[in-house]
Amino acid sequence: MKRFFNTIQNIFRIEDLRKRILYTLFIVLIYRLGAHIVLPGINPGSLARFTSNAREGLMGLLDLFSGGAFSNASIFALGVMPYISASIVIQLMTLAVPYFQRLQKEGESGRKKINQITRFLTIAVVCVQAPAYIANITSQFAYAVSPTLIQTTILGFSAFALTAFLLLISGTLFIMWLGERITDDGLGNGISIIIMVGIIARFPFALQAEFIARLTESGGPIVFIVEIIVLMLVIGMCVLLVQGTRRIPVQYAKRIVGNKQYGGVRNFLPLKVNAAGVMPIIFAQAIMFLPLTFMKFTNQPGKVLMSFINYNGVGYNVLFFILIIAFTYFYTAITINPQQIAEDLKKNGGFIPGTKPGKQTANLIDEIMSRITLPGSIFLGIVAIMPALVRLFGVNQQFAQFFGGTSILIMVGVILDMLQQIESHLLMRHYDGLTKSGRIKGRNSSMY
Repeated sequence: MKRFFNTIQNIFRIEDLRKRILYTLFIVLIYRLGAHIVLPGINPGSLARFTSNAREGLMGLLDLFSGGAFSNASIFALGVMPYISASIVIQLMTLAVPYFQRLQKEGESGRKKINQITRFLTIAVVCVQAPAYIANITSQFAYAVSPTLIQTTILGFSAFALTAFLLLISGTLFIMWLGERITDDGLGNGISIIIMVGIIARFPFALQAEFIARLTESGGPIVFIVEIIVLMLVIGMCVLLVQGTRRIPVQYAKRIVGNKQYGGVRNFLPLKVNAAGVMPIIFAQAIMFLPLTFMKFTNQPGKVLMSFINYNGVGYNVLFFILIIAFTYFYTAITINPQQIAEDLKKNGGFIPGTKPGKQTANLIDEIMSRITLPGSIFLGIVAIMPALVRLFGVNQQFAQFFGGTSILIMVGVILDMLQQIESHLLMRHYDGLTKSGRIKGRNSSMY
């Protein structure tokens, strides 16, 4: 306990670190205030049924990511999901489009151009999602909207639809700007922190709802305690999954490095069972949100479309699980280049015993990564569909969302990254780190 308080004191003794932490908290406060500013023309007191519907099923995930702004009909209702979708598209294009491949190799200038293109694509995504969100409110919950604004037309559109559309675009762009401010002048990756804050903001309400529900049952408090213990175990699994492992399995380690040292350096490759972090879940979740968007433009959605928006359904979770495995391999292929690793080994005089440098080394590394990525992707998929599994035992929908990778993995990853940055500041100024032994291992890469 004494060490903990000493560490807190050391953190606030470092002026730069103290300013970054306070600035991050200030930006987060602005974001949370904006999440409660309702769109003009909507009566907040009449949104009870919309709020209840928006917190169930797949829309509940959108509400989770936005920290309740989605169900509050806030100007931040769409949150950062349009930006995430745009980022995913851009990352896919860096593999297939030569222009984006060149930008990726140009360093800082190329990164700025890619970010600028991502912003414009985010606006395009909002232009698709915002009308669907507005149509849902005006068609099913028109009683909550001012009749005057609906009847008044501007350029052929109702005043409510036009103002809400512009404000939703502005809200998403403002959130992006807040995230960039945190990244530049605060602590950690801004967009990741905004997502984490939104998730944490919903946790107390979900915990309260589950506790009240269990009080009405026989043995309720005991069951609730068991649920908390299981949640803690899931968090522990997520910590291991996010940190991954930097040693390859024993059967491969013996084949590659044996038990010897070459040049005074222990010869093991920095390969991880989960090299993709939480990105496969983010990718897969963005894909699974598409049917919900298309449904808003369909009067009579078919059974197939409905099966993909049933958050607890078998079809949804099987497809979600398969997408996570596929995206784990995809993102690992992006982040780890066996050919580049083989070239770096050759340039630095390193080699794998029994394997020729160059192409054979690259092929061996690729084979190893393909094999060790499979158990990591399956583990990631199981954690991601955990909410549907715990729902089978009667866990409240809102509380069940915190058992899954969509929420817990993101929180664990972002918190580890922030702690890693704090520890770097402490060690750089010759203070003790946050842990007694070793260093905190984050993802070593930003989420977006």
